[in-house]
Amino acid sequence: MKKIETIGIIGGGQLGLMIAEQARLLGVRTVCLDPAEDAPAAAVCDEHIVGRFDDPEAVEELCRRSDTVTYEFENVPGDILVPLCGKYDIPQGYKPLYDSQDRLREKRNAREHGLRTPRFAAVDDEASLRAAVAEIGLPAVLKTRTLGYDGHGQAVLRSEADLAKAAPLLGVPCILEEFVPFDYEASIVMVADRERVVSFPIGRNIHREGILDLCIVPAEPDADVLDRMRAQSERFMRSCGYEGILAIEYFVRDGEIYFNEMAPRPHNSGHYTIEGSTTNQFRELVRYLVRQPLEEPRLVAPTVMKNILGQDLETAQRVAAEQIENVYVHLYGKSESRPKRKMGHITFVGMDAETYARDWAARFVE
Repeated sequence: MKKIETIGIIGGGQLGLMIAEQARLLGVRTVCLDPAEDAPAAAVCDEHIVGRFDDPEAVEELCRRSDTVTYEFENVPGDILVPLCGKYDIPQGYKPLYDSQDRLREKRNAREHGLRTPRFAAVDDEASLRAAVAEIGLPAVLKTRTLGYDGHGQAVLRSEADLAKAAPLLGVPCILEEFVPFDYEASIVMVADRERVVSFPIGRNIHREGILDLCIVPAEPDADVLDRMRAQSERFMRSCGYEGILAIEYFVRDGEIYFNEMAPRPHNSGHYTIEGSTTNQFRELVRYLVRQPLEEPRLVAPTVMKNILGQDLETAQRVAAEQIENVYVHLYGKSESRPKRKMGHITFVGMDAETYARDWAARFVE
């Protein structure tokens, strides 16, 4: 087998940046494709192709310059990537992308492969929305089937009056999902090759205005719930035939586990693994891509990861200057800071949720 010396990354955002950082530590070159000349990953990658993700020539040029190729976001156009999967080394393939790019297809796939989901129905217009509400009931969540993220492209419907307010979303195909009054949200990140699946310690996620705010690890003192979540997630990944990296978000309610969504790329909730785990999600993805054996991760200590959005940036910079032991500040080098834009994260190793709430939370309140 040819030695893999260069990884191509479709996307040059913060996930591409952290993939490239781990690749460099393992002695592997990287080249990224991103339309922004100042893309975060460009500061670390050996090469940067400035081009659009929907430009077939640019994507193929990335493939030509690389020994193997991965992606850092879900919405790579299928009509470009599918033919390239047979021509170049793209070991994760297109299937996990395809399954995750449409929320209706994603939910059906999860259910078909043994995961419990909230009830859901396809919605294409006002008539089908009303039919879905009659079937599922209220409250419910209306989401666009594609391209939504961080709370965008969705609305919670609590009453008949909210149906009229949801009309702007109905310009594109949607899905209506049962509202799950969850006890908490959790996520798991896994990396699989043909020999094994390794999974990182499960985190409990706290969102603010639809954007991940905190990830707390370990997630929950109920070991049975976490053991079942890990086992069913690994079975799901194998049953679907996925390789590479996969993150799954869940709702937990009275010990029952409901699939929410998945992402075939490194995940925001997995950033804590860089310092909080014996190996991290980016390193294991790189090891998979270069055909090295995967390592089983272990939690170093209880850990809290805080997302840094634009409104938190100055506080994060001050924390970085303080150089506090076991407090790790990662800033992504984005040239423009604005509210709700992900600008970095802080990992607190050896900290639990109560200590964070007591000693740190007030520093980030607007």
